[in-house]
Amino acid sequence: MITVIMPRLRDNVSGAEDQQGSPLFIHYEYDPSETTRRAPFRGKVLEAYMQGALHDASLNKGKRYRFTQSDVRWLEVLKRILQDLGYASWIYREGKSRHVHTLETLAQFLDLSFDPSTLWSSAEKIAYIRGFFDAEGGIPKRPDAKFYIQLVQKDRTKIMQLQAMLEGLGIATGKVHNPSVRVDPDYWRVFVRTQSHLLFAQTIGSWHPRKTAIFRERMKI
Repeated sequence: MITVIMPRLRDNVSGAEDQQGSPLFIHYEYDPSETTRRAPFRGKVLEAYMQGALHDASLNKGKRYRFTQSDVRWLEVLKRILQDLGYASWIYREGKSRHVHTLETLAQFLDLSFDPSTLWSSAEKIAYIRGFFDAEGGIPKRPDAKFYIQLVQKDRTKIMQLQAMLEGLGIATGKVHNPSVRVDPDYWRVFVRTQSHLLFAQTIGSWHPRKTAIFRERMKI
């Protein structure tokens, strides 16, 4: 069993419950014998999460990273993480009649070409995968739908890196595949195998409020 120490963020995020598994909790150390908080290390983990989450973002000409979501609550989580790292960000709604919200930041450490193979610790790798899953992962919204966990990406090399990272954590995955070459030849997907669903939920989890709620309901964690 993998043990992870999870201190919480100082402030409440989106009214989330103050308990393990909520967006309040940040994995900062992977050594169960470690009992002290190491701020620099914790910062590296938060940065790794943001690099994973960056797969839902774009970069405009003003060097502003833009995250766009219909669910503003995840953007509020990102804003709180950036604040914890010492970076400013702002959230606004795009149009009065549209249910679309955008977070923008000039945080210099963000990098669209970030290579996850440079991550050294297991805690950073877990945080990166969690950020990627929150940005580009999928689980069923309907409570009566068959449960699945998937990761999708246009970059086949990146999805294979994620697969290798999951396998290294003991989380079994299926084959990286393209669902339909005719529809989109550059769309790649990998599923987490059924026997590893619980381990994924417990180890990787989510800081996305909607996905966190689904994990709690479907996986009973």
